[in-house]
Amino acid sequence: MTDMRDPLATARGLGSAKDGVNHWWMQRVTAIALLVLAPWFIYFAVSLIGADQDSVKAAIAKPLNATLLVSFIIAMCWHARLGLQVVVEDYIHGWQEITLQLLIKFIYAIAAIAAIIAIGRIVFSA
Repeated sequence: MTDMRDPLATARGLGSAKDGVNHWWMQRVTAIALLVLAPWFIYFAVSLIGADQDSVKAAIAKPLNATLLVSFIIAMCWHARLGLQVVVEDYIHGWQEITLQLLIKFIYAIAAIAAIIAIGRIVFSA
């Protein structure tokens, strides 16, 4: 039977997971966010060297610092997860690939949630 569809209609939407462009964009967006947030984080961390625990908690509890810190954590975990996903897709195959992909997603989700909860406890208890 002859296919009467236009070749462009046949080709649209095809790809390995149909989200390669989204993955590429998210990797770039998180990289740009980290380009902005990483210098702030380094400055913030260095400025707290030698500070006592109460000073550090007070600095983290400031709304701007807490917001930027949570943004940095989310961007960092998301960017790292996307990068490791590509490495696993390129070099590991079979059931190990699926297992590692799931493990990577869970580990980064748990790390981000734990960090956000820790920041939230500091902010709301200060």
